[in-house]
Amino acid sequence: MHLDLSSPLSLGFPLPLSLPFSDFSSALSAKRLSTSYANATYDFYGTPSGALCVYKNGDAWPVRTGPESQRIIREARGVHGHPMQDVWRELGERVYTLLDDKGVHWTSMFSPLLISIGVEPASLAYELANTAAEATTFLLAQAGFSGIEIGFRESVVTRSAGPKMLSFDPFNDSVPEFRKPFTPTLGLAIAPFKSPHFEGTGALYLREGKDSKRVLLLTCAHVARPPPAHNNASLARQTTSHPREQVIALGSSGYTSALKSMMGTIGDLDRSIKDWQAVLRRLGEPQEGESVTATKMRKEHLALVESAKERIDETNKFHDEIIKRWTIPDQRIIGEVVYVAPIDVNNSSHNFTMDWALIELYDNKFDWATFKGNKVYVGSNLSSLDYGKIMFPQVEDQANYEYPEDGLLQAHGVVPADEIRNPQHQDTNGEQCLLVVKNGLATGTTIGRVTGMESFTRAYNEHGSIKETSIEIAVLPYGNIHGPFSAPGDSGSIVLDRDGRILGMITGGAGTANRTDEIKKSFPNAFLYEVVK
Repeated sequence: MHLDLSSPLSLGFPLPLSLPFSDFSSALSAKRLSTSYANATYDFYGTPSGALCVYKNGDAWPVRTGPESQRIIREARGVHGHPMQDVWRELGERVYTLLDDKGVHWTSMFSPLLISIGVEPASLAYELANTAAEATTFLLAQAGFSGIEIGFRESVVTRSAGPKMLSFDPFNDSVPEFRKPFTPTLGLAIAPFKSPHFEGTGALYLREGKDSKRVLLLTCAHVARPPPAHNNASLARQTTSHPREQVIALGSSGYTSALKSMMGTIGDLDRSIKDWQAVLRRLGEPQEGESVTATKMRKEHLALVESAKERIDETNKFHDEIIKRWTIPDQRIIGEVVYVAPIDVNNSSHNFTMDWALIELYDNKFDWATFKGNKVYVGSNLSSLDYGKIMFPQVEDQANYEYPEDGLLQAHGVVPADEIRNPQHQDTNGEQCLLVVKNGLATGTTIGRVTGMESFTRAYNEHGSIKETSIEIAVLPYGNIHGPFSAPGDSGSIVLDRDGRILGMITGGAGTANRTDEIKKSFPNAFLYEVVK
C-alpha cells in the first residue's frame, strides 16, 4: 500500500479541507504523539479513521506552513506490478516476526511502497518505533528492496457483528429505500435472537442440493455466534435435541436505524413543504398579466408540495405497517444456526481466517415466488450516474456499460487470484485497480479498491498475549469523500467486483476504535467456495 502524496513516487492531490478531531480523547492522543513525532497528525490525515502516526522513517512528507495553512489530504491506494509483490507474503511474515522480537504489539500490516503497520493505541514508544523501522528497513534491504518507507499508525482490528420478509421491487415499490432492510435482498442485516445487539450481515444464499428445498444463508461465525456470548465455540446442529439458536432479520441497532431513517425523511419533507409554501405565499394567487417566470415558479412549487405530501403519506403508511408487524424480535426470526466453523487461522497452510457459519432459513418466512436470489443492492448510497462513473471510469469501459437493473448486481463466479494481483481495470486516474462493491448493515453500499498484496493482522487477548495472526486481502476506501469501505456491523457482507464476481466476505477491519480504513476478507474467493461446498 502507498499513501497518495505530492511526490515523485506517488502522485497526490492536496485538498483545501480541514477535519477537526472527533473528540477530546483524539486531541490528547495527538498531543501525546506529537511531542516525539511532529507529523503525527499529518501523515495519515484524510484516511477514514484519521489514524495518528507514531513514527515514519524516510524523508518527511510535505506539510503546509503558514498561519491559515491546512493539512494535506492523504489517500491510500493499492500497489500493482511492484517487484515485491511476488515475495511479499513470505517477506511480510519475516517482518512481523521481527516486530514480535522487538516487542511491538502490532495489529495490522499492509504492503509497500509504504509498509503501514498498525499498533495498539498508546502501546508503542517513539524510540522503539524508530528502532523497529530501522530493523525492518535493513531486513528489506537484505531481500533486495531499498527505498521502502516504514510507518507506524495507531490502529485496532475489529470483528463485528412474524411476517414474511417483504418483496423488493425498486421499480414499482413506493418507498424502496425504506423497504429494503425488511427484504431478503443481499445486504441483509441479521443478529442472533438471544443477543440482538451483536449484529452483522448475510453474505450469500446457498441451496443444499438441486433436489432439496433447504436454503442456507452464509455469514461470519462471529456474527452467528458472537465470541463474547459463545467463546468461539463451533456448532454442527444435527439433532433436534440441541437447543435452537435462532437468527433475526435486523438486530437492535439495525431495526432502530430503519425506523429513524423513515422519521428523519418525514421531518425533512415537512420542513421543505413549509419553505415551498412560504414561496407560494409570496407569489400569491395567479394574476392576469403576471410574468412567465412567476407562473412557472408557482407551478413548480405546487408540484413540489404535492409530491412531498404524497411521499410523507406513503412513508407514514409503511412506518405504521412495520411498527405493527416487525417491532417484537420474535416477529423477525428468519432461521436458525446449523453450522459454525471455529474461528481459526492455524488449521491449514493458507492462514486465511476461518470465520464462517450457515443459517438454515425458515421456509414460511420467505416468499420464494418474489425472491431475487444472490443479488446485491448497489443503489442505497449511490445514484446510478455516480455508480457508473466510479466503477466504469474509462471511456472504453463505458461503451457497453449498463446499470444493473433496479440497482441489483447479480453475484456469480469468483475473481481469479491473478487478477487480484494484476487487475485488468483502471481507476479514474488511469492507475491499475480492482474496484469492488458491497452492501452491509452499517455503511450500506460502498465502493473500495483491492490492495493487490496480502496484509497481516494480529489480535490480542485482554491480557495482551497473542491471540491470532492471520493473512487477509485488504480493501481500501475509494477516495476520501466516500467514507470507509466498512464498519462494525458489516461483517458477513459479500464483496463483488463490478461484473458481480465474488472477491470474498468481510470478517473485520482495521482503523481507530470506531472507524475502519480497510476491510479484510475471510478466505481467498476460490477457497471460500471449496469450504462451503
